[in-house]
Amino acid sequence: MSRIKIRFSDGDFQKSSLSKHSKKLCVEVAIKPEAVGVRDSKDQRKTVLKFTRAEWKAFVAGVKAGEFDV
Repeated sequence: MSRIKIRFSDGDFQKSSLSKHSKKLCVEVAIKPEAVGVRDSKDQRKTVLKFTRAEWKAFVAGVKAGEFDV
C-alpha cells in the first residue's frame, strides 16, 4: 500500500449493490483518477485505506483469478 495524499469525501464512496441489504459485512470504495479509497461501511469515520490505481487493478485481477478464494 502506497502513501497517497488525497482526501475522499462521503459522496465519493459507493457500496456494492450486491451488499446493500447487509450493513454489517461490507466495505465502500471510492475510485478517483489519482487513487482508490476503501473504508468500512459500518464505521465510516475509521481510516480510509488508499491505493494507487495500479495497486487496485492488480487486486481486482487477483480476485477475478480466484487468488483469494478460501
